[in-house]
Amino acid sequence: MFQTFKEWFWLERFWLPPTIKWSDLEDHDGLIFVKPSHLYMTIPYAFHSLICFIPFQTDIYGLAKKCNLTERQVERWFRSRQNQDRPCKMKKFQESCWRFTFYLIITIAGIAFLYDKPWVYDLWEVWNGYPRQPLLPSQYWYYILEMSFYWSLLFSLGSDIKRKDFLATVIHHLAAVSLMSFSWCANYIRSGTLVMIVHDVADIWLESAKMFSYAGWKQTCNALFFIFSAVFLISRLIIFPFWILYCTLILPLHYLQPFFSYIFLNLQLMVLQVLNLYWSYLILKMLKRSIFTKSIRDVRSDTESEHEEEEEEEEEKEEATEGKETDRLKNSLGANRHLIPNGQHGR
Repeated sequence: MFQTFKEWFWLERFWLPPTIKWSDLEDHDGLIFVKPSHLYMTIPYAFHSLICFIPFQTDIYGLAKKCNLTERQVERWFRSRQNQDRPCKMKKFQESCWRFTFYLIITIAGIAFLYDKPWVYDLWEVWNGYPRQPLLPSQYWYYILEMSFYWSLLFSLGSDIKRKDFLATVIHHLAAVSLMSFSWCANYIRSGTLVMIVHDVADIWLESAKMFSYAGWKQTCNALFFIFSAVFLISRLIIFPFWILYCTLILPLHYLQPFFSYIFLNLQLMVLQVLNLYWSYLILKMLKRSIFTKSIRDVRSDTESEHEEEEEEEEEKEEATEGKETDRLKNSLGANRHLIPNGQHGR
């Protein structure tokens, strides 16, 4: 059964243009072509950065009865204990520093790999000779490193702090891994490297802005965020749709008839563009807020932090109410000390 499914899954009509066979992409004369088995290496490369987190839940009401405490007191204790386990700014700084280092290295590597490639300057070259385009060593390592990084981000979603764009982040990571895997197997390597370099260049500025934000350098953070916003909006709202999507959607029709993998590739790229539009909206919202409030705050906001802030406000109100009641009780006792039994005034 598995063999039947495998044969059906790898049918040429799903992956290659008509008249092209898998045998046409076998290594020959020193030329190496992409193979799905190459992607196995991305999984072990991804495991080094995984962090496992198992959320802990318990019965607040039951513990309150056993400990002879109120439910609010038990909730305060758990919140205090969870705050000790929550990543501090130093840990967040280290995480952003790691991501900044990766994006910086992979962007520099991408530029070094692509600067002398003809398809960067002439988009027609992306499809020249497709799919009989041999794999270059630089393309191999560019793909393997990029995919390994996104696998690690996908595997670590369970331990990440939940934000308002958590669903969009999950969809983005799935789309990125799926897009890179599919483009590799169907030998869309040239267009794939262009997609990766366009999306990586903005993330450098985002992670650097986070680093300075955690370090308390607000003015530097604001300046870097404005640079990030400009790079993001230009690369993902102008270059990506009018350069990359034009290259993958329009130009192939001059060489080939539409086929399954061509349609599937462009559907995934359009999903990616929808996510780019969503994040552009969030960035513009943050820019609007920064212009009027002179400070930048992530509109995604950790949902846990928001919940904690609400609880802290409730606690302050309760404490203030309790304090007023205590003061009223003391004043009442002070005005009516004769009501206190003899011998208990000093207690």
